[in-house]
Amino acid sequence: MSYILGLDVGGTFVKGLVLKDGKAVFEQDIPTRTGDELAGCIEELVEKLASGCGVTFSKISGVGVCCPGVISEEGEIVKAANLGLENYPIKKLLEEKLSLPVKVCNDANAAALGEARFGAGEGADDSILITLGTGVGGGIVLGGKLFEGNKKAGAEIGHMVIERGGARCTCGRYGCFEAYCSAKALTESTREAMLLDTASGMWKTYTHDTADGRTAFEYMDSDDSARRVVDRYMKYLACGIANLANIFRPQVILIGGGVAAQGTRLTKPLQALADREIFAADYAPVEIRCASLGNRAGAYGAAALFM
Repeated sequence: MSYILGLDVGGTFVKGLVLKDGKAVFEQDIPTRTGDELAGCIEELVEKLASGCGVTFSKISGVGVCCPGVISEEGEIVKAANLGLENYPIKKLLEEKLSLPVKVCNDANAAALGEARFGAGEGADDSILITLGTGVGGGIVLGGKLFEGNKKAGAEIGHMVIERGGARCTCGRYGCFEAYCSAKALTESTREAMLLDTASGMWKTYTHDTADGRTAFEYMDSDDSARRVVDRYMKYLACGIANLANIFRPQVILIGGGVAAQGTRLTKPLQALADREIFAADYAPVEIRCASLGNRAGAYGAAALFM
C-alpha cells in the first residue's frame, strides 16, 4: 500500500491530506507559522497526518507541498510575500527533517493538477483551471502533466491582456484579465453601478460597503443595473477563456473561486459567449465547468506530484 501526503500552505492554515492508493483517507489542518518557522510547522502537520491514519514514515512514498509565490525548480520559495519568505529552501529543509522525498510547487498550479486528477477535470488529458478570487490565477495541465514554463514562471493566466490600454492591474500592466475578472473587480463594478443608480434593487439588502461579488448575481433577474454588471463581467470572462482555449485547446476549462458558487447560472451563459469566440468550437469543443474540490484542490494536487 502506498501513502502520499499533500499539503497546501496558506496564509492562515496549512491544509493536509493523506492519499492511500490514490484515495483520501485522512485530513487535518493546523495554523500556519510563517517565516523561518514554516518548515517546522509542516513537519508537525506531517507527523499528525501519519499518526492520524496510523502509518509510519517508512510507508510514506513522498510529501507534496504547494505554496503561494514563486517556486524555483530546486524547490525553493523564491518569494512569497504573504508568508514573509524569500529564497527559503523549503524542499531541502523538509527532506532533512523528514527523511522523505519532497516535491514543491506553486499553489495555483497544484490546484489545477488536483482538479485534473481528482476533481471536475478528471478524465480530461488537457485542462485549465481559472481561479477567480482577489486576483485571477490558475494552472494548465497538458497531457496529464503541469505546464509551468521556463523556471516554473509561466501560466500566469491573470496577466494576459484582454483590453488593450484598459484598467491598471496590480502587476503594472493595463487591461489584464485579472483587472476585469477577479472577484475584486466584480465587487468594484457592482459598487460603482449602485452609486450610479440609487434606485437599484441592490440597495434593498446591501450598502456600498457591503456589496460584494455575489450581489449582482443575486439581483440579476430583477434589477437592470445588476444585469448590466453581470453581462459585462461575463463578456470579459468569456474573452479570456476563448484566448486560453484558442492557444491550448483543452477539453475542459474549470472555474474556481467564490464566483464558481453560481454554478450553471455562471457556466451556461458563459459557455454560449465563449463558443462564439473559440475558433472551430464545433470541431474541438471546450467544456466550461465549475471546479469541485474547493479549498482542498491544492492539497490534492500537491499529493499528485508523486503520481
